[in-house]
Amino acid sequence: MKTPPAAPCFVLVAGEASGDLLGADLIAGLRARFPDARFAGVGGPRMVAAGLDAWYPAEALAVMGLFEVLRHLPRLLAIRRGVRRRTLALRPEVFVGIDAPDFNLGLERSLKDAGIRTAHYVSPSIWAWRERRAEKIGRSADRVLCLFPMEPAIYARHGVDARFVGHPLADAFAMVPDRAAARAALGLTDEGPVLALLPGSRLGEIRRLGADFLAAAALLAREMPGLQVLAPMADAACRAAFEALVAARGEVAAHLRILDGQAHAAMIAADAVLLASGTAALEALLAKRPMTVAYRLAPWTYRLVKGLGLLKVERYSLPNHLAGRDLVPELMQDACTPEALAASLRPWLLVPGLTPDLAEAYARIHRALIGDPGRDAAAAIAELAAAR
Repeated sequence: MKTPPAAPCFVLVAGEASGDLLGADLIAGLRARFPDARFAGVGGPRMVAAGLDAWYPAEALAVMGLFEVLRHLPRLLAIRRGVRRRTLALRPEVFVGIDAPDFNLGLERSLKDAGIRTAHYVSPSIWAWRERRAEKIGRSADRVLCLFPMEPAIYARHGVDARFVGHPLADAFAMVPDRAAARAALGLTDEGPVLALLPGSRLGEIRRLGADFLAAAALLAREMPGLQVLAPMADAACRAAFEALVAARGEVAAHLRILDGQAHAAMIAADAVLLASGTAALEALLAKRPMTVAYRLAPWTYRLVKGLGLLKVERYSLPNHLAGRDLVPELMQDACTPEALAASLRPWLLVPGLTPDLAEAYARIHRALIGDPGRDAAAAIAELAAAR
C-alpha cells in the first residue's frame, strides 16, 4: 500500500494589522487550492482565525523607527532564529514573508539558501528610494508579490520575478463612496464643513504631528465656527496620546470628536483630510477626498537619512507617485507648520468637492489598483509550490 502524500505546508510571517489581513486572505486562497494544507508561522488574529498555527503573535514584530528597532533588536533576532529553526524542520512548500522587510528579507535569504522556496508579499517602496534594493530582494525571494502595478517592471529591470496581485484597499472602497451614509453613520450634521485628522497610527507619529494638526484645526475653527473635526485613532494607546495633546490645546476641543477606528468612514464623510504620509494617503484617494499630506521624522533619523543621501525621492505620497505628478499638497519636515497646513486645507473646506481633474485622476488610479489579492497571490504561491 502506498503511503499517502503528506499534507502541503506553508509558513507565513506577517507583522502588523495590514499584514495580518493580507495573510488571512492568502490562507483562504491557498486553502481553496490545497484543502488539507497546514499553515504555520507568525500572524495576528485574522490569520489565526483562518487556520494559522501561530508560533509568535504579529505584534511581536510591530516596531518602527531606527532607534526603536535597535532597542528591540535582541528580541527580534531571537524570534527570527526561532522561526528559521522551525521552518527548516518543517521544510514547507513555500515560505511567505508578508511585508516587515527588515525582519523577513534576511530570513527569506537564509531559507532560500537552504533550498526552501520563498516569496515576499508587499514590495518595499523601491519606487520611492534606492531602486537597486530590487536586486537584494531578488536574492532573498524567488518571487515578489506586488500591490502596485508599476512595481513588476521595476523588478524586471533587475532580473527579479515579480507579480502584481492587486491592492486590497481598492476593493474596500466603492468607486463612488456614499458620503451621506458615512455622515449619517457618524451622526454628523450638515451645518458646517467637516475635517478629518489622521496624525498616524503609531505613537511616534502622533507625538511628532499631533500638536501641529490640532493647531491647524484650531486656526481653521476660528474662521469657520461650524467646523466639525473628526480624529479616528488606530488603538487605545494612540487615543490616549492624542487626548493628552488635546488637553494642552483646549480651543479646538469644542469642534473635535475622537473616534475609535472608523478611519474610512471619517475620510468619506469629510470635506478635507489632513493625514500623515503613508497608507492613509492612498485610503483618502480611494475615499475620493481632497487631502493634505504631512510628515515629520524624528530629528536624528531625518539627519541620518539626509546625511547618508538615502532620501532622493521627488514625491513622498502615494497619490502623487501613482499619478506621476503633484496631485495633492505635501508638507514635510520643516514645511509642516500649523499655518501651512491650514492654508492648504482652507480652500477645500470653503468650497467642498473635488475638481474635475482631481476626480478623474483619483478614479483612474483606483481602477488601476483593482485585483483579487487573495486569489492572485495564492495562484503565484501555488506556482512556486509546484516548481518545488
